[in-house]
Amino acid sequence: MLAMPHFFQRPNGPLSTLRGLGLLTPRSRYTPVPIPAYLVEHPGAGAVLIDTGLPQAVAEDGAGALGFPAGLFYSVEMQPEWAVVEQLPARGVDPMDVRVVVMTHLHYDHAGSISAFPQGTIVVDAAEWRAARSSGFTKGYARKLIDHPYDWREIDFDDPRVESFASFGRTVDLFGDGSIRLLSTPGHSPGHMSVLLRLQSGRELLLTADAAYARRTIDEELVPVLVDDVHRYRRSLREIRRYVDQTPDAEVICGHDPDGWREVRETYQ
Repeated sequence: MLAMPHFFQRPNGPLSTLRGLGLLTPRSRYTPVPIPAYLVEHPGAGAVLIDTGLPQAVAEDGAGALGFPAGLFYSVEMQPEWAVVEQLPARGVDPMDVRVVVMTHLHYDHAGSISAFPQGTIVVDAAEWRAARSSGFTKGYARKLIDHPYDWREIDFDDPRVESFASFGRTVDLFGDGSIRLLSTPGHSPGHMSVLLRLQSGRELLLTADAAYARRTIDEELVPVLVDDVHRYRRSLREIRRYVDQTPDAEVICGHDPDGWREVRETYQ
C-alpha cells in the first residue's frame, strides 16, 4: 500500500490528523509499505492464520475492490499470487483446512480475505467486533468484508479471569499451552490485539500488528497519523517497549515496516 508521508508519525500542532492525511500531497511522495498476514503451524491446532490480508480482487481492480471510498483514498500494488488464498497452497495448506483465524483487528487491509475461510473460527476482540459492526470507512472498516455468518469468537479482555503476562496487562492464552498469547493493545483501533508466539526453538516472537507500524515506532515511541485513541495507543506502545527491553532475545515483527520486511521474508518461509 502506498502510505502518506506522515503515515508513521503525525505532525505536531493543531489539526494534526487532518494535516497528516496528506490529502493535497502528490502520490509521488508516498512510500510503499507491506500488508502482512501470518501462517502459524501449531502442533495441535494445525494451520493458524493471523490476519487475512487483502482479497485477490484488489490485484485486479485496485483498492476500489474494497469499496468506493477506499478506491478514492488508497493505492495498492498487488499481484494475484500475493493473496493469502494463493500463498497457502504453495505452502502445502488448503485454505479450507484453516480452522483458526486470529484477527488482530478488522480494518480492511487486515480483514480483506475473511470470506475465504468459511470453515475457520474467527477470533476477535469483543470491542473490535462491536466497533467494526457499528462503524464505516472513516474508522477503517468495510462492513461487507466481515458480514459473514461464520463462527465468530469474541475475546473479552474485561473478564476477571484474564491474566497479565510479562509487560502486558491483559492477555489470553489461546490454546492453554503458552504457544499463542493474545495481547490486548488497543489504541490503533478500539479492540486491537497483538500476538505473542512461543516458537519451537523456545524463543518468543512478538507480532505487534498495528500497535507498532515499524521497529522505529517502538524505539522512538512514534504515534502515527491514524489512531482511534492516542492515549490508549501510547499505553499499549509502552507495554510493547517494556517487553522489548525486558526480553532482548525475542524477535519482533511490526505491522507495516518496509525496512524490516526483507529480513522477515528471508527468515520465515
